[in-house]
Amino acid sequence: MTTTGINIHTGTAMPLNQANVDTDQIIPKQFLTAVTKSGYGKHLFHDWRYLDQHEQVPNPDFVFNKAQHQGASVLLTRENFGCGSSREHAPWSLDDYGFKVVIGTSFADIFYGNCINNQLLPVQLASEQMDQLFAAVENDATAQITVSLQDQTVTVNDLSFGFDIAEQHKTNLLKGLDAIGQTLELDANITAFENNLPEWQRA
Repeated sequence: MTTTGINIHTGTAMPLNQANVDTDQIIPKQFLTAVTKSGYGKHLFHDWRYLDQHEQVPNPDFVFNKAQHQGASVLLTRENFGCGSSREHAPWSLDDYGFKVVIGTSFADIFYGNCINNQLLPVQLASEQMDQLFAAVENDATAQITVSLQDQTVTVNDLSFGFDIAEQHKTNLLKGLDAIGQTLELDANITAFENNLPEWQRA
């Protein structure tokens, strides 16, 4: 299917300064019962965000509950983010919470692909560059981070970093295409091919 694509996004950051965050921490298994992509944001990082199972008592020490980071749409993290299971609910929950971009040192391969397919932009930067982004946000929680997919840059204050992304992934994100949308772009070619099949091959 086709949705609104990503090009330039500007927003404040949520600094989750932790490595090896797995998908069961992102969205625990007990919340994987819904059949739609919506409604997962309230359960994002459930075990870390809340001190109780009913999500009534926020953990005051967890960064997501800090007042200065409310409304953030860019998630900063460290290496191997999204490791663990292949659940597509992980990017669904991040998107439903309000994140549009996740910036980290590295991502688990399946999680990275799920992000691309769900219009959540994963950006990989060097560890030293992540250090500078975390420092900028620690110094000023209102700092605006701008990510340009077209230019493949991340900027905040006087810092600017380039990032790599496969051309196919970039195109799909810019156009707002998931796996179905990519196929539908070839609809005319598929129809022409089917029309040229011998009658006995048509079903």
